[in-house]
Amino acid sequence: MTECIVTPRLNPDDTGREGFFFHPSWPIFYEDNHLLVLYKPSGLLTQGDISKEPNLFDLVKRWIKIKYSKSGNVFVGLVHRLDRLASGVIVFTKTSKAAGRLTEQFKNHLVEKIYLVVVEGIVERRSDVLIHNVKPGRLRTVVVPKDDPDAQKAELWYEVLDRSIKEKKTFMKIKLLTGRKHQIRAQMSFIKHPVLGDTLYGSTVKLRSGAIALHAHEIIFEHPTRKVPIPITSPVPASWPWKKKVSIDKNLFWTWEEIKESFLPLLVEADQGPAPTQNFK
Repeated sequence: MTECIVTPRLNPDDTGREGFFFHPSWPIFYEDNHLLVLYKPSGLLTQGDISKEPNLFDLVKRWIKIKYSKSGNVFVGLVHRLDRLASGVIVFTKTSKAAGRLTEQFKNHLVEKIYLVVVEGIVERRSDVLIHNVKPGRLRTVVVPKDDPDAQKAELWYEVLDRSIKEKKTFMKIKLLTGRKHQIRAQMSFIKHPVLGDTLYGSTVKLRSGAIALHAHEIIFEHPTRKVPIPITSPVPASWPWKKKVSIDKNLFWTWEEIKESFLPLLVEADQGPAPTQNFK
């Protein structure tokens, strides 16, 4: 396996991590026989599409194949997704039993998902619940009247954590109460506070590598076999565009662009031959 090359600000020898995904700067938050919970950088697809670009689903299959010296096909269950431009915690399953049970939890809104978000403008209310009707399209989700035949109820709760009057932006915590495509992006745009960097939804700011300031910070679900709550928190990456009132991980990269060249050989190897021997802690 080609050694992962990271930007100078990342120090892979100083992470103190025992479990990691290909490289010490890429954290695994939880793993057992049924689950693999890890970090998704901004810019990396959750699952492959017609573009044939690299995606986390394929990388997870490759990682399991290498770490556990598996031959043949490797089962990986995809039970939810993060937008390509978002970063943060994401859950994969390693068994069909876990996939089925977690899929039901997501379907029935039993999974708690909390995001950290930076938006344009000053959000005046300290906290609020936003309720809209939305209609997902191929590229964008739009807010529509309630009587639209394709309308889906979208509901979220937010709390303002900090404001920058000088830079005209607001740092927020958002809890999803429903799970619609691009829900946070569409609802915040509709109230004239688009997610920072989200030019598709009206942001006037461009961030590095096309990232948007939308980070899946925490997820809480019931373990599919042990039936106990599993709370997982993802730290905030080093180059996140808000430094106050947040715990930054100086070794965590934000975007796929920072490391992708080192991972491309893995995808080629996956198509051309058996997995190489590699030692993962």
